[in-house]
Amino acid sequence: MSALHEGFRISNYLLQEKIGAGSFGEVWRAKHHVFDDLVAVKIPTDAQFVRNLRREGVVIHGLRHPNIVRAIDLDPYGDPPYLIMEYVEGPSLREAIDRWGVRFPIPAAVSILRGVLSALAMAHENGVIHRDIKPGNILLKHPVDQLESITGQAVKVTDFGLGRVGGMTAEAMMQSGSLRPEEGRSISGTIAYMSPEQREGEQIDARSDLYACGIVLFEMLTGERPHGHETPGAVRPEVPGYLDGVFRRSYCRLERRYASTEQMSDALTDSTTATPPPVPPPAPPGGHRKCPKCRGDVQNDDQFCIRCGQQLVESIPQCHKCGGFVHASDRFCIFCGADLRVRTV
Repeated sequence: MSALHEGFRISNYLLQEKIGAGSFGEVWRAKHHVFDDLVAVKIPTDAQFVRNLRREGVVIHGLRHPNIVRAIDLDPYGDPPYLIMEYVEGPSLREAIDRWGVRFPIPAAVSILRGVLSALAMAHENGVIHRDIKPGNILLKHPVDQLESITGQAVKVTDFGLGRVGGMTAEAMMQSGSLRPEEGRSISGTIAYMSPEQREGEQIDARSDLYACGIVLFEMLTGERPHGHETPGAVRPEVPGYLDGVFRRSYCRLERRYASTEQMSDALTDSTTATPPPVPPPAPPGGHRKCPKCRGDVQNDDQFCIRCGQQLVESIPQCHKCGGFVHASDRFCIFCGADLRVRTV
């Protein structure tokens, strides 16, 4: 594979500046050799990632959406192999959080999450699970010092290199470089955004992306990732209660998450006040009850409404060991595995 440098020509584009790098390879900003069009060129520096490059190009070429970075050209057999994509002039969420230490304005965090969910809705409708939602894969076409005016249209989701139709096994994750064999116990940084079922190499579905969205929401609001038991409002008191509810309904075990991006987005769209409706009294035994916020049917043992994320009980039980929020019927903590039947004095 030829050495990459400024002025190196790939297809009709001349490399200008390296703007990203990782175990997969490099990303360069490039300019058309005749026109002034700017693009981003992803080039794998290791042959094992060429397959991911081809997969990403094929996936995003079929996903035409304003919140998804567009594929322009692809040649996985070139020297070097390359994927040419839409260039987004602006920081990633990762850069915004790390470089500027930004705690996003609450309306901005909601707008950004809506943009991400809109992109994922398109992907999920086409049977594609992103599998690597994290701040580094969310780009902003907006100045960081003007976040108060950002809208969902300024958000671009990128890096579908791990995206696949349907579920994926731990073996494929190892090939991607996101997870390495058990004996080595070496896991990359993106493990922090993986759902429990993804980390265990189990079958996944669209709800795994929603788990990662919950972590991204927490990080936008607080500047840090959740530690198992905290809500965004516990770290930043001005966060409205409904966002704590959205976080809890995404950062939980698979069967209790939002069923779709639409449900999660509706919870953001329908919540127009920082003060959530009052928590209803305990339901009578048997039958169903109504959510006090959206009036949808809920089960008597539900702690949150599956439609809007509203908290339905006075308080959420917590693990005596790690403090994580659990369900009253749980025997073991989903975060640390502690036996919940054992109570400390």
